Amino acid sequence: MRDRRYRHEEERGIPDGLLVGLLAFLLGLTLLVWTATGLAGVLSHGAWPTGVTFANTPLAMRTLASKPHDLAAAWPETPSAELSGYGLFWGLAIGELMILVVLTIFALGTLARWRAVRRSRAAGSERTRDAYGGHVQQPDPRAESRHGERGRGGAGWEQDTGSSGAYTTPVPGRPAARDAYAGKVQEPGAPTAAGGAAASPYTGNTQQLGGHAQSSVRGAGAEAYAGNAQEPGPGAPGDTGRPAGQGVGAAATSPQGAAGPDRAGGQDPHGTRAVAEASVPAPRPARLLYGDPATRRPSTVQAVFDAQGPALVVTSDPTVWAETKDARAKLGPVLVYDPGHLCDTPARLHWSPTAHCEDPATAQERATALLAPVRPRALLDAAMADTAETLLRCWLHAAAVDGRPFKQLHRWAQGGSAHDAVRILRTHPKATSGLAGLLESALTAHPERREIAQQLVVRALSSLSSIHIREACTPNRTDSLTLESFVNEGGTLYLVGESIEDPRTHPGAMPLLTALASDVVEHGRRMAARSSDGRLDPPMTLVLDDVAAVAPLPRLPELLATGQDQGLPTLVLLRSAEQARARWPEPLPQ
Repeated sequence: MRDRRYRHEEERGIPDGLLVGLLAFLLGLTLLVWTATGLAGVLSHGAWPTGVTFANTPLAMRTLASKPHDLAAAWPETPSAELSGYGLFWGLAIGELMILVVLTIFALGTLARWRAVRRSRAAGSERTRDAYGGHVQQPDPRAESRHGERGRGGAGWEQDTGSSGAYTTPVPGRPAARDAYAGKVQEPGAPTAAGGAAASPYTGNTQQLGGHAQSSVRGAGAEAYAGNAQEPGPGAPGDTGRPAGQGVGAAATSPQGAAGPDRAGGQDPHGTRAVAEASVPAPRPARLLYGDPATRRPSTVQAVFDAQGPALVVTSDPTVWAETKDARAKLGPVLVYDPGHLCDTPARLHWSPTAHCEDPATAQERATALLAPVRPRALLDAAMADTAETLLRCWLHAAAVDGRPFKQLHRWAQGGSAHDAVRILRTHPKATSGLAGLLESALTAHPERREIAQQLVVRALSSLSSIHIREACTPNRTDSLTLESFVNEGGTLYLVGESIEDPRTHPGAMPLLTALASDVVEHGRRMAARSSDGRLDPPMTLVLDDVAAVAPLPRLPELLATGQDQGLPTLVLLRSAEQARARWPEPLPQ
């Protein structure tokens, strides 16, 4: 009762925070009235009024509270000719107040967003530490004691009274395995149940613990790939004895870890547990998954949720965007490039493939990406494909330096004023020298090859006949700036397109999606090359769902091989291995 009374007495009075806030409000209001009066005098008479000082402002505020139209009474020491009208004064005061409110809301929003990003990064770092630490769940001490008593009571194990710990030794003539957590641990050197060779005591060969030893790997992508991971290949030397497909946490669970004395608080005089933990390899999430759309969708959604920094999501399923956009909007801006209008949103990104093609190298990469879906694979057609790439490269550069819209390339490819691009490349001061002659030679030499190359370009740009596609290729003023800054702001870019299995006959918007995806990836590579450690931090996660049928990146094998080291972790989800071989002749790294 005494403590309660004292607590009640301590809570009496006005809180200090309220007093400080009230003083700050009065001080800010005084400063606002003072500056509004002075600025009104400057704007109306060109000079700061005499006698309008910060010390006289409280008395002026008192008078203005009762007579808001009488500035002369509020400032009696100031000549009336130097004061402005009350309309200008109150207009400036209200304007300053609105600016302060906007700045306050902006500061609070920035602080809240910074805290959210910080919490997200901290949670991701904690999950990563758990994944790479090989943490294994501790068993229940009550189950430990029950199994220990049963073992000492005659289950084949007896207490070794000569050691200071709780080690047990097998008794000759008794069964060499006990029923621990519904699994069986084989005695070292004993033959296997299938009649195979005896297991070495140094390989750590244990059967999977049924139902009780659960892997606690919760890395940034472990939940996304649960149940879909590919069968691992030969691992590190410490990885021997792990069943195929078994997680690291389950492989690290040994008989002693399940019901042994080390987990019960005993000593480890031989240091075997430290050696076993040090030999467990770090988990590496799967980079290539196969399955039907229903199987791929949960992994895609979870991978987007687990992305710690900016993310590029390529998918043919609009529900992926619908389920993840709200969560990703808390971390940064959300952009969606949907030329086919598959998503139910009016806020779509507009992007022109001629962007940044003033650089000849960018024009070359853009032409390669645009022709990738329709490019023939036969060696006999390589010359025609190279000619088409040359034409498209030169047209992209000409349209970029002259400010032409992207649909102009479609007119040039159809034969309408094709030599107009040659004139632009020859006369424009920003055009790269040499491209005019290269384009003219491609248009005049080998008429049959030129016709086939133009048909290939027309096929790649055939989607421009749709009004939605043409609108998507006409960017607004803010689109280019938003696209270039979303990586630095931790945003998410969704590329949503129709799944097309045979793009060589009807590519649709696939060339545009491929070009934009390639441009974002190359932008990330350039940012990583400019950083001090040669990688993006935080990394930009690439979730490429059904990428072979939506946006087949020409350099996807290279991205899978080197993207992780550059801060571009990539998850590729395809229908089957045959689909991957049909799009990319070289095998994709697992």
